[in-house]
Amino acid sequence: MKRQFQFAILFGFILTIISCGTSKSMRHQPQLAGYNNAVPIVKKHSSTFFSSGSNYLLKNKQNLWELYVEGDPLERGLIMGSLTDSLLKKQDRVFFSKINDLVPSKFRQRVLRNFLKWYNRKVYLNVPNEYQAEIYGISRYSSHEFDYLASPFLRSLYLHAAHDIGHAVQDLALVGCSSFAAWGEKSEDGSLIIGRNLDFYAGDEFAKDQMVAFINPKEGYPFMMVTWAGMIGAISGMNNEGLTVTINSGKSKIPLIAKTPVSILTREILQYAATIDEAISIAKSRKVFVSESIMIGSARDKKAVLIEVSPNGLGVYDVPNNNQLLCSNHFQSAALKNNNRNQKQIKNSHSKYRFERMVELFDENKKINPEKAVEILRNKDGLNNLALGYGNEKALNQLLAHHGIVFKPEQRLVWVSSNPYQMGEFVCYDLNKIFKNRHSKDFIVSLEQENLNIPKDPFLETKEYKNYELYRIEDRKIDSFLKKKQDLPTNFAENYQSLNPDYWIVYYKVGLSFYQKKEYKLAQEQFEKALTKEITTLPKKEEIEKYLNKIKRKLQ
Repeated sequence: MKRQFQFAILFGFILTIISCGTSKSMRHQPQLAGYNNAVPIVKKHSSTFFSSGSNYLLKNKQNLWELYVEGDPLERGLIMGSLTDSLLKKQDRVFFSKINDLVPSKFRQRVLRNFLKWYNRKVYLNVPNEYQAEIYGISRYSSHEFDYLASPFLRSLYLHAAHDIGHAVQDLALVGCSSFAAWGEKSEDGSLIIGRNLDFYAGDEFAKDQMVAFINPKEGYPFMMVTWAGMIGAISGMNNEGLTVTINSGKSKIPLIAKTPVSILTREILQYAATIDEAISIAKSRKVFVSESIMIGSARDKKAVLIEVSPNGLGVYDVPNNNQLLCSNHFQSAALKNNNRNQKQIKNSHSKYRFERMVELFDENKKINPEKAVEILRNKDGLNNLALGYGNEKALNQLLAHHGIVFKPEQRLVWVSSNPYQMGEFVCYDLNKIFKNRHSKDFIVSLEQENLNIPKDPFLETKEYKNYELYRIEDRKIDSFLKKKQDLPTNFAENYQSLNPDYWIVYYKVGLSFYQKKEYKLAQEQFEKALTKEITTLPKKEEIEKYLNKIKRKLQ
Protein backbone atom coordinates (compact mmCIF):
# COMPACT_ATOMS: atom_id res chain seq x y z
CA MET A 1 0.00 0.00 0.00
CA LYS A 2 2.85 2.36 0.89
CA ARG A 3 4.57 1.68 -2.47
CA GLN A 4 1.31 2.33 -4.33
CA PHE A 5 0.84 5.60 -2.44
CA GLN A 6 4.39 6.68 -3.27
CA PHE A 7 3.85 5.79 -6.92
CA ALA A 8 0.60 7.81 -6.97
CA ILE A 9 2.43 10.87 -5.62
CA LEU A 10 5.24 10.42 -8.14
CA PHE A 11 2.77 9.99 -10.98
CA GLY A 12 0.90 13.11 -9.91
CA PHE A 13 4.16 15.06 -9.82
CA ILE A 14 5.06 13.84 -13.31
CA LEU A 15 1.63 14.81 -14.65
CA THR A 16 2.06 18.29 -13.16
CA ILE A 17 5.41 18.71 -14.92
CA ILE A 18 3.97 17.35 -18.15
CA SER A 19 0.95 19.64 -18.06
CA CYS A 20 3.16 22.68 -17.44
CA GLY A 21 5.48 21.76 -20.29
CA THR A 22 2.77 20.89 -22.81
CA SER A 23 0.02 23.46 -22.28
CA LYS A 24 1.35 25.82 -24.98
CA SER A 25 1.93 23.06 -27.53
CA MET A 26 -1.53 21.62 -26.93
CA ARG A 27 -3.10 24.99 -27.83
CA HIS A 28 -0.90 25.59 -30.87
CA GLN A 29 -2.44 26.27 -34.28
CA PRO A 30 -0.54 27.01 -37.52
CA GLN A 31 -0.63 30.43 -39.17
CA LEU A 32 -3.24 30.22 -41.94
CA ALA A 33 -3.57 33.86 -43.03
CA GLY A 34 -3.28 34.32 -46.77
CA TYR A 35 -4.06 30.72 -47.66
CA ASN A 36 -7.12 29.52 -49.55
CA ASN A 37 -9.51 28.11 -46.94
CA ALA A 38 -12.39 27.31 -49.29
CA VAL A 39 -14.10 24.03 -48.47
CA PRO A 40 -13.54 21.69 -51.46
CA ILE A 41 -16.55 20.35 -53.32
CA VAL A 42 -15.92 16.68 -54.08
CA LYS A 43 -17.61 14.89 -56.94
CA LYS A 44 -17.95 11.13 -56.52
CA HIS A 45 -17.73 9.42 -59.92
CA SER A 46 -17.60 5.90 -58.43
CA SER A 47 -16.50 4.14 -55.26
CA THR A 48 -12.90 4.40 -56.46
CA PHE A 49 -12.84 7.75 -58.30
CA PHE A 50 -13.31 11.20 -56.77
CA SER A 51 -12.48 14.66 -58.06
CA SER A 52 -12.48 18.28 -56.92
CA GLY A 53 -11.72 20.73 -59.71
CA SER A 54 -8.44 19.61 -61.27
CA ASN A 55 -7.60 17.45 -58.23
CA TYR A 56 -8.53 13.79 -58.04
CA LEU A 57 -8.21 10.44 -56.29
CA LEU A 58 -8.66 7.15 -58.12
CA LYS A 59 -7.76 3.51 -57.67
CA ASN A 60 -6.05 1.94 -60.67
CA LYS A 61 -6.38 -1.66 -61.80
CA GLN A 62 -3.31 -2.65 -59.74
CA ASN A 63 -5.18 -1.34 -56.64
CA LEU A 64 -2.83 1.61 -56.11
CA TRP A 65 -4.57 4.84 -55.14
CA GLU A 66 -3.42 7.76 -57.34
CA LEU A 67 -3.79 11.24 -55.84
CA TYR A 68 -3.23 14.51 -57.72
CA VAL A 69 -3.33 17.74 -55.69
CA GLU A 70 -2.32 21.33 -56.38
CA GLY A 71 -2.49 24.68 -54.58
CA ASP A 72 -1.18 26.49 -51.51
CA PRO A 73 -0.44 24.56 -48.27
CA LEU A 74 -3.87 24.85 -46.63
CA GLU A 75 -5.63 24.35 -49.94
CA ARG A 76 -3.62 21.18 -50.59
CA GLY A 77 -4.41 19.85 -47.12
CA LEU A 78 -8.13 20.51 -47.41
CA ILE A 79 -8.27 18.85 -50.82
CA MET A 80 -6.24 15.84 -49.63
CA GLY A 81 -8.49 15.45 -46.61
CA SER A 82 -11.72 15.77 -48.57
CA LEU A 83 -10.66 13.39 -51.34
CA THR A 84 -9.22 10.76 -49.00
CA ASP A 85 -11.88 11.18 -46.29
CA SER A 86 -12.84 7.50 -45.87
CA LEU A 87 -9.23 6.29 -46.25
CA LEU A 88 -8.07 8.84 -43.68
CA LYS A 89 -10.58 7.67 -41.10
CA LYS A 90 -9.65 4.05 -41.82
CA GLN A 91 -5.94 4.78 -41.28
CA ASP A 92 -6.76 6.55 -38.00
CA ARG A 93 -8.52 3.41 -36.79
CA VAL A 94 -5.63 1.20 -37.96
CA PHE A 95 -2.99 3.28 -36.19
CA PHE A 96 -4.80 4.04 -32.96
CA SER A 97 -6.27 0.57 -32.53
CA LYS A 98 -2.66 -0.56 -32.20
CA ILE A 99 -2.54 1.29 -28.89
CA ASN A 100 -5.17 -1.05 -27.45
CA ASP A 101 -3.33 -4.08 -28.81
CA LEU A 102 0.09 -3.05 -27.52
CA VAL A 103 -1.03 -1.31 -24.31
CA PRO A 104 -4.34 -2.86 -23.16
CA SER A 105 -4.20 -1.25 -19.70
CA LYS A 106 -6.23 2.00 -19.57
CA PHE A 107 -3.92 3.35 -16.87
CA ARG A 108 -0.82 2.69 -18.97
CA GLN A 109 -2.52 4.20 -22.00
CA ARG A 110 -3.03 7.37 -19.98
CA VAL A 111 0.62 7.37 -18.94
CA LEU A 112 1.64 6.85 -22.58
CA ARG A 113 -0.62 9.66 -23.81
CA ASN A 114 0.78 12.10 -21.31
CA PHE A 115 4.33 11.06 -22.04
CA LEU A 116 3.82 11.58 -25.79
CA LYS A 117 2.28 15.01 -25.17
CA TRP A 118 5.35 15.95 -23.16
CA TYR A 119 7.82 14.35 -25.56
CA ASN A 120 6.22 16.06 -28.58
CA ARG A 121 5.94 19.46 -26.90
CA LYS A 122 8.47 21.11 -29.27
CA VAL A 123 7.56 19.36 -32.51
CA TYR A 124 5.52 22.32 -33.73
CA LEU A 125 8.61 24.56 -33.39
CA ASN A 126 10.56 22.23 -35.69
CA VAL A 127 8.02 21.73 -38.49
CA PRO A 128 7.76 24.54 -41.10
CA ASN A 129 4.45 26.39 -40.97
CA GLU A 130 3.79 25.39 -44.59
CA TYR A 131 3.58 21.73 -43.61
CA GLN A 132 1.67 22.47 -40.42
CA ALA A 133 -0.94 24.25 -42.56
CA GLU A 134 -1.14 21.28 -44.93
CA ILE A 135 -1.50 18.87 -42.00
CA TYR A 136 -4.14 21.15 -40.46
CA GLY A 137 -6.16 21.05 -43.68
CA ILE A 138 -6.06 17.25 -43.74
CA SER A 139 -6.94 17.05 -40.04
CA ARG A 140 -10.25 18.82 -40.68
CA TYR A 141 -11.38 15.47 -42.09
CA SER A 142 -9.93 13.26 -39.35
CA SER A 143 -12.20 11.14 -37.22
CA HIS A 144 -13.37 12.62 -33.91
CA GLU A 145 -13.33 9.12 -32.47
CA PHE A 146 -9.87 9.71 -31.04
CA ASP A 147 -10.21 13.29 -29.79
CA TYR A 148 -9.58 11.99 -26.27
CA LEU A 149 -5.95 11.49 -27.32
CA ALA A 150 -5.43 14.98 -28.72
CA SER A 151 -7.06 17.39 -31.18
CA PRO A 152 -7.23 16.18 -34.80
CA PHE A 153 -4.47 18.63 -35.82
CA LEU A 154 -2.06 17.57 -33.08
CA ARG A 155 -2.80 13.88 -33.67
CA SER A 156 -2.03 14.33 -37.36
CA LEU A 157 1.12 16.29 -36.56
CA TYR A 158 2.32 13.70 -34.02
CA LEU A 159 1.68 10.82 -36.44
CA HIS A 160 4.36 12.31 -38.67
CA ALA A 161 6.79 11.71 -35.82
CA ALA A 162 5.49 8.22 -35.00
CA HIS A 163 8.35 6.41 -36.73
CA ASP A 164 10.92 8.73 -35.14
CA ILE A 165 9.43 8.34 -31.65
CA GLY A 166 9.28 4.55 -31.82
CA HIS A 167 12.79 4.52 -33.23
CA ALA A 168 14.14 6.83 -30.51
CA VAL A 169 12.28 5.65 -27.41
CA GLN A 170 12.52 1.93 -28.12
CA ASP A 171 15.73 2.16 -30.15
CA LEU A 172 13.98 0.14 -32.82
CA ALA A 173 14.99 0.10 -36.46
CA LEU A 174 11.45 -0.79 -37.52
CA VAL A 175 12.23 -0.03 -41.12
CA GLY A 176 14.92 -2.49 -42.22
CA CYS A 177 15.22 -1.02 -45.71
CA SER A 178 17.64 -1.67 -48.54
CA SER A 179 18.45 0.78 -51.34
CA PHE A 180 20.93 1.11 -54.18
CA ALA A 181 21.93 3.37 -57.05
CA ALA A 182 23.91 2.81 -60.26
CA TRP A 183 25.12 5.18 -62.96
CA GLY A 184 27.77 5.47 -65.63
CA GLU A 185 29.24 2.12 -66.63
CA LYS A 186 27.14 0.27 -64.03
CA SER A 187 23.87 1.39 -65.63
CA GLU A 188 22.62 -0.19 -68.85
CA ASP A 189 22.16 3.17 -70.62
CA GLY A 190 24.68 5.12 -68.52
CA SER A 191 22.02 7.17 -66.74
CA LEU A 192 21.24 7.11 -63.02
CA ILE A 193 18.95 4.36 -61.71
CA ILE A 194 17.85 3.90 -58.08
CA GLY A 195 15.96 1.10 -56.32
CA ARG A 196 14.66 0.68 -52.80
CA ASN A 197 12.44 -1.48 -50.59
CA LEU A 198 10.50 0.11 -47.72
CA ASP A 199 10.34 -2.85 -45.34
CA PHE A 200 7.71 -1.32 -43.09
CA TYR A 201 4.75 -3.33 -41.85
CA ALA A 202 1.83 -1.94 -39.85
CA GLY A 203 -0.71 -4.67 -40.56
CA ASP A 204 -2.40 -6.10 -43.60
CA GLU A 205 -5.20 -3.51 -43.54
CA PHE A 206 -2.70 -0.67 -43.59
CA ALA A 207 -0.76 -2.19 -46.49
CA LYS A 208 -3.88 -2.44 -48.69
CA ASP A 209 -4.12 1.31 -49.25
CA GLN A 210 -0.83 2.31 -50.84
CA MET A 211 -1.04 5.75 -52.40
CA VAL A 212 1.00 7.36 -55.16
CA ALA A 213 0.64 11.11 -54.62
CA PHE A 214 1.43 13.72 -57.25
CA ILE A 215 1.74 17.14 -55.60
CA ASN A 216 1.88 20.38 -57.58
CA PRO A 217 2.61 23.02 -54.90
CA LYS A 218 2.22 26.77 -55.32
CA GLU A 219 5.86 27.13 -54.27
CA GLY A 220 8.69 24.69 -54.98
CA TYR A 221 8.93 21.84 -57.46
CA PRO A 222 6.10 19.45 -58.36
CA PHE A 223 6.86 15.95 -57.08
CA MET A 224 5.54 12.43 -56.56
CA MET A 225 5.83 10.23 -53.48
CA VAL A 226 4.54 6.91 -52.24
CA THR A 227 2.49 7.45 -49.10
CA TRP A 228 -0.82 6.75 -47.35
CA ALA A 229 -3.84 8.85 -46.41
CA GLY A 230 -2.94 11.63 -43.99
CA MET A 231 0.83 11.34 -44.50
CA ILE A 232 2.50 14.38 -46.11
CA GLY A 233 6.07 13.36 -45.18
CA ALA A 234 8.28 11.84 -47.87
CA ILE A 235 9.44 8.23 -47.54
CA SER A 236 10.16 7.58 -51.23
CA GLY A 237 9.77 10.24 -53.89
CA MET A 238 11.05 12.20 -56.92
CA ASN A 239 10.47 15.77 -58.08
CA ASN A 240 10.23 16.99 -61.66
CA GLU A 241 13.83 18.21 -61.52
CA GLY A 242 14.86 14.57 -61.23
CA LEU A 243 15.88 14.69 -57.56
CA THR A 244 14.94 11.60 -55.52
CA VAL A 245 14.77 10.87 -51.79
CA THR A 246 14.51 7.60 -49.88
CA ILE A 247 15.22 6.96 -46.19
CA ASN A 248 16.84 4.06 -44.32
CA SER A 249 16.79 4.03 -40.51
CA GLY A 250 19.99 3.82 -38.49
CA LYS A 251 20.87 3.27 -34.85
CA SER A 252 19.83 6.15 -32.58
CA LYS A 253 20.44 7.38 -29.09
CA ILE A 254 17.41 8.38 -27.01
CA PRO A 255 16.93 12.17 -27.14
CA LEU A 256 14.99 14.05 -24.47
CA ILE A 257 12.70 15.85 -26.87
CA ALA A 258 11.20 15.42 -30.33
CA LYS A 259 12.46 17.74 -33.06
CA THR A 260 12.00 17.62 -36.84
CA PRO A 261 10.53 14.31 -38.05
CA VAL A 262 12.77 12.86 -40.75
CA SER A 263 9.90 12.48 -43.22
CA ILE A 264 9.21 16.23 -42.94
CA LEU A 265 12.87 16.98 -43.64
CA THR A 266 12.84 14.73 -46.71
CA ARG A 267 9.55 16.31 -47.87
CA GLU A 268 11.23 19.72 -47.71
CA ILE A 269 14.19 18.39 -49.72
CA LEU A 270 11.86 16.85 -52.30
CA GLN A 271 9.89 20.06 -52.72
CA TYR A 272 12.73 22.58 -52.70
CA ALA A 273 15.98 20.91 -53.84
CA ALA A 274 17.13 20.30 -57.42
CA THR A 275 20.73 19.28 -56.70
CA ILE A 276 22.66 17.28 -54.12
CA ASP A 277 24.21 20.47 -52.68
CA GLU A 278 20.76 22.02 -52.21
CA ALA A 279 19.56 18.85 -50.47
CA ILE A 280 22.57 18.91 -48.12
CA SER A 281 21.94 22.57 -47.32
CA ILE A 282 18.32 21.87 -46.32
CA ALA A 283 19.38 18.85 -44.23
CA LYS A 284 21.92 21.01 -42.37
CA SER A 285 19.21 23.57 -41.56
CA ARG A 286 17.04 21.11 -39.58
CA LYS A 287 17.60 19.28 -36.30
CA VAL A 288 16.38 15.69 -36.28
CA PHE A 289 15.96 13.42 -33.27
CA VAL A 290 16.74 10.03 -34.80
CA SER A 291 19.44 8.66 -37.09
CA GLU A 292 18.65 8.07 -40.77
CA SER A 293 20.45 7.55 -44.06
CA ILE A 294 18.83 9.68 -46.77
CA MET A 295 19.72 8.55 -50.27
CA ILE A 296 19.62 11.50 -52.65
CA GLY A 297 19.66 10.85 -56.38
CA SER A 298 20.09 13.77 -58.75
CA ALA A 299 19.51 14.00 -62.50
CA ARG A 300 21.56 17.20 -62.64
CA ASP A 301 24.50 15.67 -60.76
CA LYS A 302 24.00 12.30 -62.52
CA LYS A 303 24.79 10.35 -59.35
CA ALA A 304 23.56 9.57 -55.83
CA VAL A 305 24.94 10.22 -52.33
CA LEU A 306 23.89 9.45 -48.76
CA ILE A 307 23.10 12.26 -46.35
CA GLU A 308 23.45 10.59 -42.95
CA VAL A 309 21.69 12.56 -40.21
CA SER A 310 21.69 12.01 -36.46
CA PRO A 311 20.87 14.04 -33.32
CA ASN A 312 24.60 14.73 -32.97
CA GLY A 313 25.55 15.69 -36.48
CA LEU A 314 25.50 15.04 -40.19
CA GLY A 315 27.74 13.18 -42.59
CA VAL A 316 27.75 12.87 -46.37
CA TYR A 317 28.84 9.64 -48.01
CA ASP A 318 29.96 10.10 -51.60
CA VAL A 319 31.65 7.61 -53.93
CA PRO A 320 33.67 9.88 -56.26
CA ASN A 321 35.61 7.05 -57.89
CA ASN A 322 32.74 4.60 -58.23
CA ASN A 323 29.47 4.28 -60.11
CA GLN A 324 27.33 2.45 -57.57
CA LEU A 325 26.02 3.25 -54.10
CA LEU A 326 24.50 0.70 -51.69
CA CYS A 327 22.68 1.37 -48.43
CA SER A 328 21.06 -0.78 -45.74
CA ASN A 329 20.74 0.32 -42.09
CA HIS A 330 24.19 1.37 -40.97
CA PHE A 331 26.23 4.50 -41.59
CA GLN A 332 29.14 4.70 -44.02
CA SER A 333 30.26 8.34 -43.85
CA ALA A 334 33.51 9.30 -42.10
CA ALA A 335 31.51 11.44 -39.67
CA LEU A 336 29.31 8.62 -38.36
CA LYS A 337 30.61 5.19 -39.36
CA ASN A 338 32.81 4.76 -36.26
CA ASN A 339 30.06 5.77 -33.83
CA ASN A 340 29.65 3.10 -31.12
CA ARG A 341 25.95 2.63 -31.80
CA ASN A 342 26.61 2.27 -35.51
CA GLN A 343 29.30 -0.35 -34.88
CA LYS A 344 26.89 -2.28 -32.64
CA GLN A 345 24.28 -2.05 -35.39
CA ILE A 346 26.71 -3.59 -37.86
CA LYS A 347 27.60 -6.37 -35.42
CA ASN A 348 24.17 -7.23 -34.04
CA SER A 349 21.66 -6.53 -36.81
CA HIS A 350 21.01 -7.92 -40.29
CA SER A 351 22.09 -4.66 -41.96
CA LYS A 352 25.61 -5.79 -42.92
CA TYR A 353 24.29 -9.10 -44.30
CA ARG A 354 21.82 -7.37 -46.63
CA PHE A 355 24.52 -4.93 -47.69
CA GLU A 356 26.83 -7.81 -48.62
CA ARG A 357 24.00 -9.50 -50.51
CA MET A 358 23.50 -6.31 -52.56
CA VAL A 359 27.24 -6.30 -53.34
CA GLU A 360 26.93 -9.91 -54.49
CA LEU A 361 23.93 -9.20 -56.72
CA PHE A 362 25.54 -6.10 -58.19
CA ASP A 363 28.61 -8.17 -59.05
CA GLU A 364 26.37 -10.71 -60.79
CA ASN A 365 24.50 -8.01 -62.74
CA LYS A 366 27.08 -5.98 -64.61
CA LYS A 367 24.57 -3.50 -66.06
CA ILE A 368 21.50 -2.39 -64.08
CA ASN A 369 18.22 -1.55 -65.81
CA PRO A 370 14.70 -1.21 -64.34
CA GLU A 371 13.91 -4.91 -64.78
CA LYS A 372 17.14 -6.01 -63.10
CA ALA A 373 16.62 -3.46 -60.32
CA VAL A 374 13.20 -5.01 -59.62
CA GLU A 375 14.73 -8.51 -59.65
CA ILE A 376 17.23 -7.40 -57.00
CA LEU A 377 14.50 -5.85 -54.85
CA ARG A 378 12.49 -9.09 -55.08
CA ASN A 379 15.42 -11.39 -54.25
CA LYS A 380 14.56 -13.74 -51.35
CA ASP A 381 17.85 -15.63 -50.96
CA GLY A 382 20.88 -15.07 -48.78
CA LEU A 383 24.57 -14.92 -49.53
CA ASN A 384 25.66 -17.44 -52.15
CA ASN A 385 21.94 -17.98 -52.93
CA LEU A 386 21.36 -19.66 -49.57
CA ALA A 387 17.72 -20.45 -48.81
CA LEU A 388 16.90 -18.25 -45.81
CA GLY A 389 13.28 -19.21 -45.33
CA TYR A 390 10.57 -16.80 -46.45
CA GLY A 391 10.19 -13.67 -44.33
CA ASN A 392 13.78 -13.67 -43.07
CA GLU A 393 14.98 -10.11 -42.43
CA LYS A 394 18.38 -11.00 -43.86
CA ALA A 395 16.78 -11.14 -47.31
CA LEU A 396 16.41 -8.06 -49.49
CA ASN A 397 12.84 -9.22 -50.06
CA GLN A 398 11.50 -9.86 -46.57
CA LEU A 399 7.96 -10.42 -47.88
CA LEU A 400 6.58 -7.58 -45.79
CA ALA A 401 7.56 -4.44 -47.72
CA HIS A 402 5.09 -1.57 -47.83
CA HIS A 403 6.47 -0.86 -51.29
CA GLY A 404 9.38 -1.25 -53.66
CA ILE A 405 10.29 1.59 -56.01
CA VAL A 406 12.65 2.22 -58.92
CA PHE A 407 13.63 5.67 -60.25
CA LYS A 408 15.16 6.79 -63.54
CA PRO A 409 15.70 10.46 -62.56
CA GLU A 410 17.14 11.72 -65.84
CA GLN A 411 14.11 10.39 -67.72
CA ARG A 412 11.69 11.40 -64.87
CA LEU A 413 10.37 7.82 -64.80
CA VAL A 414 9.38 5.95 -61.65
CA TRP A 415 8.08 2.42 -61.08
CA VAL A 416 5.98 1.70 -57.95
CA SER A 417 5.19 -1.82 -56.77
CA SER A 418 1.66 -3.05 -56.21
CA ASN A 419 0.50 -5.62 -53.68
CA PRO A 420 1.36 -8.09 -52.38
CA TYR A 421 4.55 -6.63 -50.91
CA GLN A 422 6.88 -5.63 -53.79
CA MET A 423 5.82 -8.73 -55.73
CA GLY A 424 2.93 -7.28 -57.72
CA GLU A 425 3.21 -5.40 -61.00
CA PHE A 426 5.55 -2.38 -60.88
CA VAL A 427 3.50 0.50 -62.27
CA CYS A 428 5.37 3.12 -64.30
CA TYR A 429 4.71 6.89 -64.14
CA ASP A 430 6.25 9.63 -66.30
CA LEU A 431 6.53 12.91 -64.38
CA ASN A 432 7.14 14.84 -67.60
CA LYS A 433 3.67 13.91 -68.83
CA ILE A 434 1.96 14.23 -65.45
CA PHE A 435 3.11 17.74 -64.56
CA LYS A 436 3.18 19.24 -68.06
CA ASN A 437 0.10 20.12 -70.12
CA ARG A 438 -2.35 18.94 -67.45
CA HIS A 439 -5.99 19.11 -68.50
CA SER A 440 -9.12 17.89 -66.72
CA LYS A 441 -9.48 15.02 -69.19
CA ASP A 442 -6.12 13.61 -68.04
CA PHE A 443 -7.47 12.27 -64.76
CA ILE A 444 -10.32 10.25 -66.20
CA VAL A 445 -7.98 7.25 -66.32
CA SER A 446 -4.88 6.18 -64.44
CA LEU A 447 -1.68 8.17 -65.03
CA GLU A 448 0.39 5.01 -65.48
CA GLN A 449 2.52 4.32 -68.54
CA GLU A 450 1.12 0.84 -69.02
CA ASN A 451 3.52 -0.13 -71.81
CA LEU A 452 6.46 0.39 -69.43
CA ASN A 453 5.05 -1.56 -66.48
CA ILE A 454 7.11 -4.47 -65.11
CA PRO A 455 5.12 -7.73 -64.66
CA LYS A 456 4.34 -9.28 -61.30
CA ASP A 457 6.76 -11.79 -59.80
CA PRO A 458 6.14 -15.38 -61.04
CA PHE A 459 6.76 -16.47 -57.44
CA LEU A 460 3.17 -15.41 -56.71
CA GLU A 461 1.93 -18.42 -58.69
CA THR A 462 4.01 -20.97 -56.79
CA LYS A 463 3.09 -23.39 -54.04
CA GLU A 464 5.87 -21.88 -51.92
CA TYR A 465 4.12 -18.49 -51.93
CA LYS A 466 0.78 -20.03 -51.01
CA ASN A 467 2.51 -21.90 -48.18
CA TYR A 468 4.13 -18.67 -46.99
CA GLU A 469 0.74 -16.99 -46.66
CA LEU A 470 -0.52 -20.02 -44.70
CA TYR A 471 2.64 -19.86 -42.57
CA ARG A 472 1.84 -16.25 -41.63
CA ILE A 473 -1.54 -17.37 -40.29
CA GLU A 474 -0.03 -20.23 -38.30
CA ASP A 475 2.75 -17.96 -37.02
CA ARG A 476 0.19 -15.64 -35.44
CA LYS A 477 -1.45 -18.67 -33.85
CA ILE A 478 1.76 -19.91 -32.26
CA ASP A 479 2.46 -16.42 -30.93
CA SER A 480 -0.91 -16.57 -29.18
CA PHE A 481 -0.21 -20.05 -27.81
CA LEU A 482 3.15 -18.89 -26.44
CA LYS A 483 1.69 -15.77 -24.88
CA LYS A 484 -1.02 -17.79 -23.13
CA LYS A 485 1.38 -20.69 -22.42
CA GLN A 486 -1.02 -23.11 -24.10
CA ASP A 487 -0.07 -26.51 -25.49
CA LEU A 488 0.31 -26.71 -29.24
CA PRO A 489 -2.54 -28.64 -30.92
CA THR A 490 -1.75 -32.10 -32.26
CA ASN A 491 0.29 -31.99 -35.47
CA PHE A 492 0.47 -28.17 -35.29
CA ALA A 493 4.28 -28.06 -35.10
CA GLU A 494 4.78 -30.41 -38.05
CA ASN A 495 2.38 -28.47 -40.28
CA TYR A 496 3.75 -25.09 -39.17
CA GLN A 497 7.33 -26.07 -39.94
CA SER A 498 6.46 -27.71 -43.27
CA LEU A 499 5.06 -24.39 -44.55
CA ASN A 500 8.41 -22.58 -44.21
CA PRO A 501 11.05 -25.25 -43.54
CA ASP A 502 14.17 -23.13 -44.15
CA TYR A 503 13.20 -20.39 -41.68
CA TRP A 504 14.89 -20.62 -38.29
CA ILE A 505 11.98 -19.12 -36.42
CA VAL A 506 9.64 -22.10 -36.98
CA TYR A 507 12.01 -24.26 -34.92
CA TYR A 508 12.75 -21.56 -32.37
CA LYS A 509 9.09 -20.95 -31.51
CA VAL A 510 8.26 -24.67 -31.27
CA GLY A 511 11.32 -24.99 -29.02
CA LEU A 512 9.98 -22.21 -26.81
CA SER A 513 6.67 -24.04 -26.50
CA PHE A 514 8.37 -27.24 -25.36
CA TYR A 515 10.58 -25.24 -22.98
CA GLN A 516 7.49 -23.64 -21.39
CA LYS A 517 6.11 -27.14 -20.73
CA LYS A 518 9.49 -28.23 -19.30
CA GLU A 519 9.87 -30.81 -22.06
CA TYR A 520 13.54 -29.95 -22.27
CA LYS A 521 14.74 -32.76 -24.51
CA LEU A 522 12.19 -31.86 -27.19
CA ALA A 523 13.01 -28.17 -26.80
CA GLN A 524 16.69 -28.95 -27.22
CA GLU A 525 16.04 -30.72 -30.53
CA GLN A 526 14.12 -27.73 -31.87
CA PHE A 527 16.69 -25.14 -30.75
CA GLU A 528 19.49 -27.19 -32.31
CA LYS A 529 17.55 -27.29 -35.60
CA ALA A 530 17.12 -23.51 -35.43
CA LEU A 531 20.90 -23.10 -35.15
CA THR A 532 21.38 -24.97 -38.44
CA LYS A 533 19.46 -22.18 -40.22
CA GLU A 534 20.46 -18.58 -40.98
CA ILE A 535 19.35 -16.71 -37.87
CA THR A 536 18.38 -13.08 -38.37
CA THR A 537 20.57 -11.37 -35.75
CA LEU A 538 23.46 -12.17 -33.45
CA PRO A 539 21.43 -11.45 -30.26
CA LYS A 540 18.79 -13.98 -31.37
CA LYS A 541 21.45 -16.60 -32.04
CA GLU A 542 22.97 -15.96 -28.61
CA GLU A 543 19.51 -16.24 -27.02
CA ILE A 544 19.03 -19.73 -28.50
CA GLU A 545 22.49 -20.74 -27.31
CA LYS A 546 21.59 -19.57 -23.79
CA TYR A 547 18.44 -21.70 -23.87
CA LEU A 548 20.53 -24.70 -24.86
CA ASN A 549 22.97 -24.05 -21.99
CA LYS A 550 20.05 -23.83 -19.54
CA ILE A 551 18.62 -27.09 -20.89
CA LYS A 552 21.99 -28.77 -20.58
CA ARG A 553 22.16 -27.85 -16.90
CA LYS A 554 18.57 -28.95 -16.30
CA LEU A 555 19.17 -32.35 -17.93
CA GLN A 556 22.32 -33.10 -15.93
